[in-house]
Amino acid sequence: MISNNQVVAKVSTKPYLGIQSIDEFLSGEVAIPWLIDGWIQENCLMMVHGPSASGKTFLVLDWCLRLSAMEMQNRNWCGHKTKSCQVLYLVGEGQKGLRTRIRAWQQHHRVSENDFHILPKADDLDREEIVTVLAEEVGQLGLRPGIIVVDTLHRYFSGDENSARDAKAMLESCAKLMDRFGCTVILVHHTGLAADAQHRARGSSAWRGALDIEVNVKPPSSAKPISILQKKMKDAEHAQSRFFKLQPVSINGWFRENGQPITSVVLVETERPSKQVSRKPNILDRSKKRLEGCWLADGNRYTKDGKPYVAKLDLVKYLQEPPNGLALSTARRETQPDANRMIGVLMTAQLIKPLDKGWIIVNEEWTSVISLIAKNTDPEDKKKDKRTIEDKSKLSSKKITKKQ
Repeated sequence: MISNNQVVAKVSTKPYLGIQSIDEFLSGEVAIPWLIDGWIQENCLMMVHGPSASGKTFLVLDWCLRLSAMEMQNRNWCGHKTKSCQVLYLVGEGQKGLRTRIRAWQQHHRVSENDFHILPKADDLDREEIVTVLAEEVGQLGLRPGIIVVDTLHRYFSGDENSARDAKAMLESCAKLMDRFGCTVILVHHTGLAADAQHRARGSSAWRGALDIEVNVKPPSSAKPISILQKKMKDAEHAQSRFFKLQPVSINGWFRENGQPITSVVLVETERPSKQVSRKPNILDRSKKRLEGCWLADGNRYTKDGKPYVAKLDLVKYLQEPPNGLALSTARRETQPDANRMIGVLMTAQLIKPLDKGWIIVNEEWTSVISLIAKNTDPEDKKKDKRTIEDKSKLSSKKITKKQ
């Protein structure tokens, strides 16, 4: 039989997990240690994702070359304070292109030396033996990386991106590197192919769940530059989005076989694109088209003081017919001066004014357009059905005097 003293002695020989009191816990470090203030924390897991050719590698290179520069006049990134560190960049593809990008960046920013190290081959980091070999090699070289970049995740991952279990193996490898070197790991990844998947990383939701920071890169368009947006910031407020363009650089002393200089591009911050005024799609154009169509319809071409006039009864009837096909109740609502209804939209835009039991078009440009359409659709002047509303009594009784 085991005594109580023997039980206590047996339990006390086991290692402690490190349970703390609340006071001990609160006495720890509070301030977030940043490599780039508001964007990259020390010892965290990040992901930068975007579609192919969006500029995500240019962004990560700009960060890492800036942080690893031995001497740089202005190390800050877009006004955000930075802290220098060593970088280990795992590049699984496009090694030749990476050489020109790095050299172009150094030339553009007048940096001659970086504490920047590269592994120019891909292997499966989700395999325990591979991540162990990598950690040992880094240690043997005496490196202390503040950032390890995996570009791209697909090239260093043997599992299924959509499998939470496979993702867990890769995330555990990242955690081992972070624990061993106290570094930040940045995974460069692709978004899905679907149009509605361009804002999130491809694969299992387990990736996002494990991240401390998530950044999305949107490619440029004819109207917008490259957009850099934070999608997740676990321990701080989201930073404002940043916008960039790619600026060409001709690399000094580097030439192609034909003697032409080798060129690349660098990421350069640009202004935020102007916001477009949002409104319901085509609601004004649609309202104009409907009123215009009603007036041009056979038997409805009334005028007042030389301006097109549409009676309410005619408009309600027209809205019920093809191609509109509205129900009677809906057609009647469209004739109300509500800001979200057809007549209300046109009145707000000051294109029409109420007159008797209808509306008159007061916009001169629109009147000219309608008149031109009427002329082209009625080639024979004698067959034109243009009529004039003389006064309210004639309108209400629908006694229309035909123009001679």
